[in-house]
Amino acid sequence: MIQVSDTAKKKIIDLMKEDGFDATKDYVRVGVKSGGCSGLSYDLKFDKAKSEDDKIFIDNEITIAVEKKSFLYLAGTILEFSGGINGKGFIFNNPNANRTCGCGESFSL
Repeated sequence: MIQVSDTAKKKIIDLMKEDGFDATKDYVRVGVKSGGCSGLSYDLKFDKAKSEDDKIFIDNEITIAVEKKSFLYLAGTILEFSGGINGKGFIFNNPNANRTCGCGESFSL
């Protein structure tokens, strides 16, 4: 399961609306891809459809789609949003990551 903090929920709803998506029926697609300075990087985008290979989670009224191959890397992750002085963006608090890079956008197991 992937959890969504209250601050991430608010930002997701705002961004989805700006991009023509509806948070009550569309998906936040979260995944992992090769790349980044630590080996793997996070991928987050919006989607109107799910595929057969997706695991679907609903947390804090946000529906999240995760491809099965990415799920093992993301199980237990909490998606947060930071808008502070040190930068803006989504933060993946991933208990499976052994090492993360300085920017927090990539990790390794």
